[in-house]
Amino acid sequence: MYKELVVNVTEQETRVALLEDGNIVELFVERGDDSNINGNIYKGRVQRVLPGMQAAFVDIGLNQAAFIYVDDVQKKQNIGENEPPISENSNKDFAPDNTGRQIPIEELLREGQEIMVQVVKSPIGTKGARITTYISLPGRYLVLMPNVDHIGISKRIATEEERDRLRELISGERDIPYGYIFRTAGEGIAEVQLKREMDLLVNSWENIKKRYRSFSAPYRLHRDLTVTFRAIRDLLTHEADRLTIDNKFGYDSVNNFIRKIMPELNVKVEYYDRSEPIFEAFNLEGDITRALKKKVWLKSGGYIVIEQTEALTSIDVNTGRYVGKHNFEETISKTNLEAIREISAQVRLRNLGGIIILDFIDMEDLENRDRVFEVLKESFKKDKCRTNILPMSEIGLVQMTRKRVRRSLTRMLCEDCPICHGDGYTISRTTISQKIYREIYRHARDMMGDIFTLKVSEGMADYLHREETNTISAIEFRVGKKIEIYPIRRFHREEFELTEKFK
Repeated sequence: MYKELVVNVTEQETRVALLEDGNIVELFVERGDDSNINGNIYKGRVQRVLPGMQAAFVDIGLNQAAFIYVDDVQKKQNIGENEPPISENSNKDFAPDNTGRQIPIEELLREGQEIMVQVVKSPIGTKGARITTYISLPGRYLVLMPNVDHIGISKRIATEEERDRLRELISGERDIPYGYIFRTAGEGIAEVQLKREMDLLVNSWENIKKRYRSFSAPYRLHRDLTVTFRAIRDLLTHEADRLTIDNKFGYDSVNNFIRKIMPELNVKVEYYDRSEPIFEAFNLEGDITRALKKKVWLKSGGYIVIEQTEALTSIDVNTGRYVGKHNFEETISKTNLEAIREISAQVRLRNLGGIIILDFIDMEDLENRDRVFEVLKESFKKDKCRTNILPMSEIGLVQMTRKRVRRSLTRMLCEDCPICHGDGYTISRTTISQKIYREIYRHARDMMGDIFTLKVSEGMADYLHREETNTISAIEFRVGKKIEIYPIRRFHREEFELTEKFK
């Protein structure tokens, strides 16, 4: 499978698309606001401790206070000059102390206390950022964990010989017992590469500690790489073979970054300088627009409907225009199997997280159910976000969870409709007209003028003149007043204004 990164850079926004065989599967957007601050490190001040929830609110300088659970609070932070990291065998935050007692959060944090924290989940909607005191600094090959003494290796590095080699290599190189995790890209790493990356990460940590001691809370101590450089660090190594960018300064910055940080990286970086916008040249804009729609059509004529709510996301599979060729069971099975490919692609592209309910078309044949379920599990294996898929029920429902670390594509690119305010529908013209009539009857008794002046939207004015002429005439006869209708361009469908005037 050929993978590539396409980067669109403007003064206001940077977009990075990950393509697999020419199809967009992931989209990252950065706009210079607080919508994606994962990985940033702050010096925060505890605002409020909540013993009943075993959590606390921490001010890190954002509009919303960040949120930390007791499990994410260390008993002791390694911020001093010579403080050793906590051994991986030591008691952690909410683990029992020496007496076997659980340590509550009110004994770990107090209001007004200053602590170093890292964002693990950016603010989403009305929820503030989720933070932890367990700091981690990712590099290309390693992740530095300065507060714990632990060595870990990616599960994707399968051979025991390589895992043993990496453990011996890191044990011989580290002077301070900081914790390290080998990323998948660390497989086959040479000693000189390892030493260079360890030095870079340790120097970053030392600079963070210096800033922590120099500034008062709230203060941002460290900002993670921009979305372009994060994509290079996390995706370019094993996920992509080429990067194409449409900004000359960005192109030079990418080459400098690779030359200084990843000199051994052998990928093709291209500067796109044609007049046609880069995302249109790669046919990406249509796919992004499609990913914002509720209904997504399948090639066969079936379709899926994706509904996001506060609690969960539901995905419904329908046969639509697809009628099959042989029998009903085969038609259903083929529609479900085709829907799986689109579902996995849409979940990744839309970055859907939390609880996801899949409503497949009910299948009578148990073998077909099993096949659909196995194909579903296989389709999500290449998803980097952690997923958990439960078995299919008898009526075709599948419940799954997907780790949510940033806002979904819809939440990032869209806002609530100013008319329906996020409900997803507007009141019908018939309902609005009946509401108007009730208002006319309500004011008719006390009205001193001779004429009702009704201001409505242009669409409603046309509807009243064409469809409701007889009704309007009957109301005029009943109340003894003339009704004059005026279309107002700036009014939305549900908006109207009823006044009176004299002849």
